[in-house]
Amino acid sequence: MGRLSAEHVSFGYDGVTVVHDVSLTLAEGQMTVVVGPNACGKSTLVRGLARLLTPTAGRVLLDGVPIGSIPARRVAQRVGVLPQQATAPGGLTVAELVGRGRAPHHGFFGRWSAADDEVVAGALTDTGTLELADRRVDELSGGQRQRVWIAMALAQQTPVLLLDEPTTYLDVTHQIEVLELVLRRNREQGTTVAMVLHDLNLAARYAHTLVVMSAGRVVRSGPPREVLDAATVREAFGLACTVVPDPETGTPMVVPAASGILAIR
Repeated sequence: MGRLSAEHVSFGYDGVTVVHDVSLTLAEGQMTVVVGPNACGKSTLVRGLARLLTPTAGRVLLDGVPIGSIPARRVAQRVGVLPQQATAPGGLTVAELVGRGRAPHHGFFGRWSAADDEVVAGALTDTGTLELADRRVDELSGGQRQRVWIAMALAQQTPVLLLDEPTTYLDVTHQIEVLELVLRRNREQGTTVAMVLHDLNLAARYAHTLVVMSAGRVVRSGPPREVLDAATVREAFGLACTVVPDPETGTPMVVPAASGILAIR
């Protein structure tokens, strides 16, 4: 398993702090889901955990070691990342892009092997993109591209997986398929997962730990049944609602009140 944590971290851009003094430990072998209103710092926090941003305060630890002191290739062997707006070089095929997920395991003189072929084929199959293997990435729809990027992250085979809005561009059926795939990877391989989601009800259904952010800070954190209530939704999202048990899973389900918007954020 992989251990990833943040101790009193702050992150920002061009001198403007976006995430303020956040401490967070991703529970090993569990699924952590980060939710919050737009521009509250969710994606910035994930970028910081992935070492794509340097903290302006505090530190991020990977397996107990400051992540900034670990060689980039070693980090890539331990932490897989799906950024919010991933872009591929022009002309790259789906199979070539997903194959790049194997790069951290090869080193300078590493050779592509039959095992790599098997991992890539498995990732394509799991994400329903095997039939797209020879297509150019820039020819795909937004939903197809999103599933291909997820396949690349899976092909990296890391003990920690960070996914920033993995259900973007996907219809409801494919959203559920992707989340079930991530949950299966978590259950079968013990992968530690952290992901950003916008749908509160899906977040509550799939999270072991739910992290609610607002204005760059963590408002609540813990099991969804303990965290997601009407008061928290009102505080973080400015939305009046009722929270009831999901009839399928028993997890919290947010039902917005009629004309329930309290403030535009």
